[in-house]
Amino acid sequence: MSTSSYEQPLKSVALVGTYLPRRCGVAVFNTELSQALAETSGSDCKVYAVAVNDVPRGYHYPETVRFEIAVNLPQDYRQAAEFLNMHEADAVIVQHEFGIYGGPAGSHILRLLRELHMPAVVVLHTVTDRPSSDHRRVVTQMAEAADRLVVMSDRARRMLIDTYDVDPHQVAVIPHGVPLAPRLQPDLHREDLGFAGRRVLLSFGLLSPDDGIEHMLRAMPAIIEKHPEALYVVLGETHPHVKVEQGEAYRQHLHQIVRDLDLADHVTFRSRFASQEELGWYLAAADLVVTPYTRPDQVASGTLARAMATGSAVISTPYWHAADLLADDRGRLVPFADPQALAQAAVSLLTDDDGRNRLAQNARHAAEEMAWPRVARQYFDVLGEALLDRGRRPRRPSPPVDSIGWSEIIPEPDFRHLRIMTDGTGLSQHAVYAIPDRRHGYCTDDNARALTVAMWQWELREDPSVRPLISTYLAFLVHAFNEQQRRFRNFMSYSREWLEQVGSEDSHARAVMALGITVDLSPHESTLGLAVRLFNDALPALDAFTSPRSRAFAIVGIDAYLRRFPGDTAARRMLDVLAKRLMRQFEKQSGPQWPWLEDLLAWGNARIPHGLLVASERLDSQKMRETALTCLQWQLDLQTTPAGHLSVIGNRGWYPRGGQRARFDQQPIEVMNLAEACGTAYALTHDRGWLVQIRRCLEWFLGRNDLGKPLYDFNTGGCRDGLHPAGVNANQGAESTLAWLTTLLIVHRLQISEALRPAEPPDGRLELQAE
Repeated sequence: MSTSSYEQPLKSVALVGTYLPRRCGVAVFNTELSQALAETSGSDCKVYAVAVNDVPRGYHYPETVRFEIAVNLPQDYRQAAEFLNMHEADAVIVQHEFGIYGGPAGSHILRLLRELHMPAVVVLHTVTDRPSSDHRRVVTQMAEAADRLVVMSDRARRMLIDTYDVDPHQVAVIPHGVPLAPRLQPDLHREDLGFAGRRVLLSFGLLSPDDGIEHMLRAMPAIIEKHPEALYVVLGETHPHVKVEQGEAYRQHLHQIVRDLDLADHVTFRSRFASQEELGWYLAAADLVVTPYTRPDQVASGTLARAMATGSAVISTPYWHAADLLADDRGRLVPFADPQALAQAAVSLLTDDDGRNRLAQNARHAAEEMAWPRVARQYFDVLGEALLDRGRRPRRPSPPVDSIGWSEIIPEPDFRHLRIMTDGTGLSQHAVYAIPDRRHGYCTDDNARALTVAMWQWELREDPSVRPLISTYLAFLVHAFNEQQRRFRNFMSYSREWLEQVGSEDSHARAVMALGITVDLSPHESTLGLAVRLFNDALPALDAFTSPRSRAFAIVGIDAYLRRFPGDTAARRMLDVLAKRLMRQFEKQSGPQWPWLEDLLAWGNARIPHGLLVASERLDSQKMRETALTCLQWQLDLQTTPAGHLSVIGNRGWYPRGGQRARFDQQPIEVMNLAEACGTAYALTHDRGWLVQIRRCLEWFLGRNDLGKPLYDFNTGGCRDGLHPAGVNANQGAESTLAWLTTLLIVHRLQISEALRPAEPPDGRLELQAE
């Protein structure tokens, strides 16, 4: 048995990542690596896997898979780390590819890495020399949390060192593993596959627009002219993620090229995920394997490695892995997106049997270095080095990143009640207990808030179940917009009759805010196009508005819109105008003892400093920021009891300047507004005191309030309508439920964004007890 250079043999190794039968290249790699490790170590080392699921019910995994993670649930990653720690794995190998883990740039995996007690080796399947800010942070923090990073080429290693400042000692190069099997009989398998008498060119793998198959199709007429027997085989189903986002649009595009070029007798699509045995038959039948990929920044290709291992002659574009593996006469490289060059290379090799065989033999010889038994031993060596380093320099696991405190009891967003309150028209305003009260119909205010909540849930979890909600709420806003008045209506009866032609300024501005957020977060062109159009139709009316809250709502929405379209001058001008008008109101009305722009603290108070904070960042105004932070802190001081919990100003009289503040009725929406404002304050200042305030907001819903009673109903997923002197209002209307969901999603969004920040030492974390 070969294990490692470590003094003690490894007794157990766990692998984290996707796993067969999930259909992706990383799953194939992870499965084959686990099998190779088990075969290399024999019975002395137990090898098992933690699989990441992208569908709710997961997959029918083999017994090797001992634990499953739902891709978009952060707590699953923490629980997986706890599982691995409890089962005392000696070491963990984590496969990393952008897109297989949840969070920005797959940042959820950091939660698992930071809480492992044993050494961790991260295998990077993608490394780019031009990372986004999130990608850079994730890779850098994986390097901080892991003991070793493994890449599959010297080029990728240099990029980690030069671009990401990773310690060279920490980076190991291990080639992409492949099963090395005897070359099968080509003629036999050509006949079995229906290719008898043909010269076969093959591209295989999960199909996506980056594969460049269209360029090879356009090369076929020139190939057929010289080799009329040529047949191009495209083997593989469409990548599942591409199918979700684009359906079969790319495959249909390829079929159209085949029709346009009259290639039906020379191109065949085999649209399925081939087993490894079946893939071997196709590779045996192929005269040439073609990887005409369109992007250069691919540092690992299992497709290319497998083709070389079977002794196939390969034509490829010079993406990074191909440029490395096919050097020294191991394959033929052609320029990107160049059908003529592809055709010339194919004709040349199909004509020159000796040259083609020489490439195939050279490739096969090089692939011997990538055989799984040899690769598995290299992984054991790296794991052993990591263990040896741990023995010399023990280190404590990084403390969990827990921005708000007691994260284990923060509920997951529950949309049950919101769905009950939503019908084909939109979201009902009110409820009797937890039952929709249809007498009160619908309003634009609530449907706009609901659209924001649904978009945030999509951003956080890519939850397909909220897409119908997004469509319903956006459709309501489209219908609410009065084309003649260029304004939104607000109230609609249950019989779908509008009760007004023009709604309030606030309802219009709330709709603009929701549309801006939809523009920012929408992953789909259909939703994006409609939201952009409606946003721009609604924008001009804001110039005449006088309500400070409306101006603040609009600023938040315009800022979100500008994150997607920062060059829109009309939107930028409107934000500038609205923000300066808010500042003039402050300059006119506020004073040292009353830093407020009105003589009454009424409803939605925190929304105004929230809007100013957003504008201060966009306009780079320190004065706006200071005004907003002072105002927000003043509001929090007024509404925090000596016991440390929130007691928001009630709507039975509000709080007049020089008068007494009303204690009841306290409304959930006021707590939501505070949470949103504090979230923005934290994003701009990184002052962790704002996180304490957000925690207080969440606690208010869960029972840390003046009555000591929870407003959130775990049984329904709804939220009760407020605190009255005699108790909690038992009705669970739309506004209160949305206020709860918004506050909860703020916390979850914070937890995800904080995962991208380095963990702080224990004395820098928030205490879990009351302050």
